[in-house]
Amino acid sequence: MKNKYILLLAALLLTTLTVSAQRRLKKPVAEAEIETPQVVNNYLDSLNTMRQRLDSLQQVNDQLRSEQNDGRYFRLFAPTTFYHSGAQKSLSLKPQTGDDVADAIDQALMNVYLRRPDLVVNNESNLQAAGSIREDVNQELTQEVELTDFAAPVPDEPEAVPIQIVVQKPNFWKFKGDGYLQFLQNYVSNNWHKGGESNYSAVAAANLELNYNDKDRITFDNKLEMKLGVQTSPSDTVHKYKTNNDLLRFTSKLGIQAHKKWYYTLQLLAYTQFARGLKANDEKVYSDFTSPFDLNLGIGMEYKVDALGGRLKGTLNFLPFAFNFRYVAREALIAANGIEGDHHTLENFASQFTGELKWNIFDQLSWKTRLYANTTYHQTKVEWENQFELKVTKYISANLFLYPRFDDGNTRDDDMGYFQLQEWSSIGLTYSF
Repeated sequence: MKNKYILLLAALLLTTLTVSAQRRLKKPVAEAEIETPQVVNNYLDSLNTMRQRLDSLQQVNDQLRSEQNDGRYFRLFAPTTFYHSGAQKSLSLKPQTGDDVADAIDQALMNVYLRRPDLVVNNESNLQAAGSIREDVNQELTQEVELTDFAAPVPDEPEAVPIQIVVQKPNFWKFKGDGYLQFLQNYVSNNWHKGGESNYSAVAAANLELNYNDKDRITFDNKLEMKLGVQTSPSDTVHKYKTNNDLLRFTSKLGIQAHKKWYYTLQLLAYTQFARGLKANDEKVYSDFTSPFDLNLGIGMEYKVDALGGRLKGTLNFLPFAFNFRYVAREALIAANGIEGDHHTLENFASQFTGELKWNIFDQLSWKTRLYANTTYHQTKVEWENQFELKVTKYISANLFLYPRFDDGNTRDDDMGYFQLQEWSSIGLTYSF
């Protein structure tokens, strides 16, 4: 505040001297020439006096700047704040004084507190709670990041165009299949349960699968297998055509996950054939459509196989509780299928095992195997189907089929006993989807 008044006084004095000098210069030339030395002397004296005064002002300003720790005047120019010292001096019976500047400032602030309390915007308690002034903010900050590359300009992005999002319900069903039509060389033992003859022939097959998997716990697998082979036998004078490979089989499995790869399973297996089963130069019919028709319903556990880096996959189905149902439509074949009396049906309980595996030995060669065993503890039936497939091209393949079978419900053969065997190899067209 003092600096302000001192600078104002110096400015007024300088202005006065300047005006006085101009008036003296306006006198007549002759008179001015006579008094010039005196005027110059007076002007120089004025300048010296002004310089001394300005130097005094500079000294005062330097002195004020050097007093960095004196904060007594700060309270007059900061936002109006209620300080405790003024109230303590006014209300105390024996106020502590001794600093004239501080006492004067406290008295001036008390007048403001009493007359204009509306100007008070803060108090000393809040300032103490806020804490002292931080020292680290005065430290110089240095840039430690080196800019080595210039950032490329950001391209203008096109305006976002609203799009329609379609959320599709997941499809847990999967449909697949394969089939082939091939020519083959066939071998059948003399006691093969469906008849047949070793010969050259052709065979067509198709496998269709419709499977459900919710990727959580439930699986539902359905598989339909169809296979029919026909042949002509030069030695057969009774039949022009007859079948040597005939299968119509449907398998359905419902699984509920028990632990990792183990599933509680309910399996339905039904199978018969398409046409009559005959032998060369023999008019007797050994089998026919629904003669027999077998249906098995079992409950147990299934283990899903996934080994050799995913190249060996399949299922092993253990069914300790199974129900067998057999129906024979032809009366002449009732006794040959183990049914006694005039009945066309046979029911019994059994234990059952079904294992189906596929091993991709390498890209061109694969092995499919199916092992089926069913026992009523009075009669046992075991079938082991093996198919080796060699892919020549995408649509051409060669197959080798080996089918050993054991059934002690049939008549015992003198050479092979209860064992039976079918084998054939072929090459032809194949297709899968």
